[in-house]
Amino acid sequence: MNAPVTYEELAALMKGRAGVSVDPKEMATRPEATFEEFELDSLGLLGIVAELEKRYERPIGEEAETCKTPRAFLENVNAQLTAGV
Repeated sequence: MNAPVTYEELAALMKGRAGVSVDPKEMATRPEATFEEFELDSLGLLGIVAELEKRYERPIGEEAETCKTPRAFLENVNAQLTAGV
């Protein structure tokens, strides 16, 4: 079973794939803040999805690409990664 993707991993992916530095604690304490507030655009989010698909060797799906908040994104991705395991 895949371990869930955490705010820490998401922050690292945001920095590595989109060049956006975000404190994972801030994301966790502001779960309804949007990616836009963290200065992550849709292309950056696509890069993060692509990296997760490569890392876990399975498709993540288009729904994750349309998530507006880190919490919604993590819930969606983790649900997909644990489905059918």
